[in-house]
Amino acid sequence: MSTNLLTDTDLSLTETAQGKMAELFTQIEDDVQGVRVYATPGGCSGISFGMSFTDQLNSNDMVLACNTFKVIVDDGTMEYLKGVEIDFVDRGNGDASFVFNNLKPVDGAGCGTCGSAGGGCS
Repeated sequence: MSTNLLTDTDLSLTETAQGKMAELFTQIEDDVQGVRVYATPGGCSGISFGMSFTDQLNSNDMVLACNTFKVIVDDGTMEYLKGVEIDFVDRGNGDASFVFNNLKPVDGAGCGTCGSAGGGCS
């Protein structure tokens, strides 16, 4: 199966996000292919995004190869993620999450903060 490779201009992870992701990958089983980023209706940009470990690589998947792990995105989700940067923010007191910066609102939806400087949607 041929895999479409993504570049940092398609989708990027900050150094902090890459470090946290690499740390998480040390805690999982060997058969995991990577972390899947997926889209569901709703959320700040009209679409909510999530991430989960996956052992599956499908024919419509695109892959961003990082040093010790892969980010896997299906072609439908990639339409919404073009140019997005994934960051990891630790606000302290156990309040830490991956955030998606530079999201573009979908069909006029949005909360007014996505993609703003220092902002992002989690």
